[in-house]
Formats: sequence, C-alpha cells, structure tokens
Amino acid sequence: MVFYPEISIDSVYDLLVGKIKSYFQSAGMKKAVIGLSGGIDSAVVALLAADALGAENVHGILMPSMFSTDHSLTDSVDLAKRIGVSYEMVPIAPIFGAMAEQLHHYFSDVEWHVAFENIQARIRCTILMAYSNRYNALLLNTSNKSELSIGYGTLYGDLSGALMVIADLYKLQVYELAHYINRNQERIPINIINKVPSAELKPDQKDSDSLPPYEELDPVLHSYNDLGHSPEDIIASGVDPMLVERIAKLRRSSAFKAMQVPPELIVAGMPLLPPFKCI
Repeated sequence: MVFYPEISIDSVYDLLVGKIKSYFQSAGMKKAVIGLSGGIDSAVVALLAADALGAENVHGILMPSMFSTDHSLTDSVDLAKRIGVSYEMVPIAPIFGAMAEQLHHYFSDVEWHVAFENIQARIRCTILMAYSNRYNALLLNTSNKSELSIGYGTLYGDLSGALMVIADLYKLQVYELAHYINRNQERIPINIINKVPSAELKPDQKDSDSLPPYEELDPVLHSYNDLGHSPEDIIASGVDPMLVERIAKLRRSSAFKAMQVPPELIVAGMPLLPPFKCI
C-alpha cells in the first residue's frame, strides 16, 4: 500500500470494515448516515459502511448547493444504487440564502468570504445531525488524513461525526482503496474516481486552488506525520523547500482543529489525534 509497505490493501479494507462493525456494536447502534457529495471520500466511506453494517442500515443524504455540479448528484445517486443504500436529497441553497440575508451586516463590505464556505458546511452538518437524532443513526465522517493534517475542513461542519472512518488514509491511499474495491466490479462509479477533487463551496472550486497536488502533498505529510521527520530533514532529502515550508505552516496553523474532531480508525500510520481518540 502507498506509504505503508507493511500492510496490504486488502488488509486495510478488512480492518476498516471490521472496526466499523465493532464500533457500532460497542455503541449499541445499527444505523449510519453519511453526506454523499459525489466525491471519492464519501463514496469509499459509504461503501465501507454498507459492507460493515449492511446496506439497509446506511442512509446517504445529498445536499446540493448553488455550486454543486450535476455530476455530483448523478454520481452520488449512481453510487447509492450500486451499493444498495437508501438516499434522499435536501438542497441547502434556500437555507444558505436565508442565513446570508440574516448575516448580511457582517459581509456588506465583501463580495465573497471563506465564511460563506464554512456556513455551507455547517448547514450540511445540521441536516445530517437532524437525521442522526431523529432516526438514531451515527454520523460517519468522511475526512481523509491529507485534509485533516493541514486543516482543509470546517470545524462543526464536515469535520463532525461520531467516527472518522478514513482519517488514517491519505488521499492517494483513498484512491488506492477505491481501485481495490472495484477490482472485480464497478461498485464505486468510475466517474467519482476520475473526477478532479473539489469541495464545491464556491464557483469552479478545486482542491488544488488551496492545496499542493496530492502527489506532492501526501509524501511530505507521510514523512512529517508518520516517520517523524522535521521540515529540515525533508528539505535535506531533496524536496522543494517552498513546498515543505508551505505544508509545515498549514499543519501548524490548523493543529487546533485536529484536537476537536471525532475518534479516528487507525490503519498503520501515526495518529494525529490524542490516543484516547484513536480506535
């Protein structure tokens, strides 16, 4: 497996499915809810949950905004049908519009602000938690280790949940796991695997607008997080100093977020969270 040569990809799949099942059993819970975005992370988590708990116990909620692409919706529906989970659509544009109107005095001097992106993420969390409370279902978080390491997520929004399923997998590892899952049949739609990653929180947004390419980001994070290398060590190994310094700054400035997120399932790396939050 990428970065973890001591563990095979099939073992990662088995481990995560087993740990999800064990977590729910220990909590005395049967049902899970997941926000389906049309992206690779939510697709992999939904599939792992369906295999662990039974598809009949997993519910996906599609929450399109004014920035969501048509393929995000069609890909999410395709995924839900392929793995047999129930799903529904709750558009957030009207809710966002109402909130933006009530908060207009905060933003009258700007056309757009990152707070608008965070508001969308928190609206989605509210919807997911409403379902969770009403139907006694645990919310599964879909953040990966790349995002968590550098704070690419919204506290009390997409960083919320009862369990972080893939928080010990870097983005490149998530793709590897998706390809493994599809080894015999296309359980995860190929469109989801092939599309450019995007949070879809503003027009034409791509992850690469805010982050280095994952092919550059993940190896540096692995050296930093799992191997214990300092930025100086990584630079000395031949990595671009500007890239390393950028990643180190992102990691330092977002460390407070990692202290406030749900428990994570550990695969083989070094956890970002305190030991009591790791499973």
